[in-house]
Amino acid sequence: MRSFLASLPLLLGTTLPALASDCPAATDHSVELDGIIAEIQSAPDEMTARRLSNGLWELWTDAPDAQAQDLLGRGMALREQYAFLESREVLTDLIEYCPDYAEGYNQRAFSSFLRRDFDSALWDLDRALEINPRHVAALSGRALTLMGLGRDEEAQATLRAALELNPWLSERSLLKEPPGQDI
Repeated sequence: MRSFLASLPLLLGTTLPALASDCPAATDHSVELDGIIAEIQSAPDEMTARRLSNGLWELWTDAPDAQAQDLLGRGMALREQYAFLESREVLTDLIEYCPDYAEGYNQRAFSSFLRRDFDSALWDLDRALEINPRHVAALSGRALTLMGLGRDEEAQATLRAALELNPWLSERSLLKEPPGQDI
């Protein structure tokens, strides 16, 4: 049966999508992430923190294998071309292939956010954060998405959580003073 399935694409002249079981586990970058976050938290200025944040993106966008990397790259490139629906489709393929890869959900959320589809973005961000609770970009994206939904109190709490990890986020300007306190 397996050999028949393997030969099916040749018979049909197409390729079959890979199964989620084919996706290897993403590399565990938790030690490196913790180190970069610690450096960001003690950064002397915003420019230094921004440079360090690039290291986070390098780790987050390190897909589990070449196929996942290709899907991630294509999805992000389509989004940069303002092809948000097409980007979502490619990133959905990535998520179906690698359902435990947080960045697939984070990037699809960004495509949804840019379309102002905040409900879809929030669902994806919540899933990304289930997989990687210290994903600073998903936290800040979640805060912005909640603001888009008019859920400001929850957005402020999420933004505070993101700022605990990276106090230099540009979104810090959206933080409101806690009630009864001066900042």
